[in-house]
Amino acid sequence: MAKDIRTRVWRNGTLEAENFPFEQVSDYLEQDDCLVWADLCSPDAHRLNELADELSLDPHAVEDAVMPRERPKASRYGTHTFIAAYGLRYDHDTGDMSASQVSAFVLARGVFTVRQSEDFGMDEVVQIWDDNADLIKFGPKALVWGLLDVIVDGHFVAIEALDDAVEEIEDILFDASGRNSATVQRRSYTMRKSLVEARRAILPMREVVSTVMRRAAESHPHPEMDPYFNDLYDHVLRATEWTESLRDMITTIFETNLSLADARLNIVIKKLTSWAAIIAVPTAITGFYGQNVPYPGFGAHWGFWFSTSVIVVLCAVLWTQFRRRDWL
Repeated sequence: MAKDIRTRVWRNGTLEAENFPFEQVSDYLEQDDCLVWADLCSPDAHRLNELADELSLDPHAVEDAVMPRERPKASRYGTHTFIAAYGLRYDHDTGDMSASQVSAFVLARGVFTVRQSEDFGMDEVVQIWDDNADLIKFGPKALVWGLLDVIVDGHFVAIEALDDAVEEIEDILFDASGRNSATVQRRSYTMRKSLVEARRAILPMREVVSTVMRRAAESHPHPEMDPYFNDLYDHVLRATEWTESLRDMITTIFETNLSLADARLNIVIKKLTSWAAIIAVPTAITGFYGQNVPYPGFGAHWGFWFSTSVIVVLCAVLWTQFRRRDWL
């Protein structure tokens, strides 16, 4: 048995009953003035097979409803339309993006939703149906619009949270000390993984909404619903564009952090090279004067002061030149 089953029925656009036994669903579907909704959460194979046999659902659609990581899509069958979509949730603490699959079977007088887990709650969907009760009279397309609207709005919330995380990492990106380089690298990698998860759920929604709009226009022509679906489609396009811009931003952060790390490494190398060149001067001179042969100034005080002066002057000249070139 499924962990949770919710049911509702509207008669002539007015809510008549809810949470009635699942066995009564087929009775309501036979009545022309009824609109039925049933939600199954984590259903087992037996329950889904019963539903498929009772409602003449395509076995391929039933299989897709329980198949993990199914691609978001809207498929048209003889008696129904199958919709698969994903709700998104971003965890700011871990930086992970989680996706919850939601499937829907859209019939002539009913909509049946199947959720693989409780991560995606239906309370918000039910609330939007109640807030737009005047749309229920337009049939299943009103229920589908409410479901997709909540899913797409969830996409916006998740993408906005990811965008905030990108802004936070930008603030520590140009830390001159480089202490946050590893943090930026790790967080940017996590954000790239989260964005890939979001893109898998968001990008196909454009095709899903288009198919639903065409199917609804053919089977349930209600021009009153067109503005709602057009607005939904616009939201899908905006979410798609937002993910693309975030992809560019995260890639830029990743590459910029690598460039900054290379730049800091170059600065360190220049400083080490400069000091090595300065230290080489006294090493060369003292090494030359350390030969076991007589040389000008050998055994005389002026020879010591002469070599010391040469060391100081050359080191000062090198330090000045390196300083002017911003190597020190």
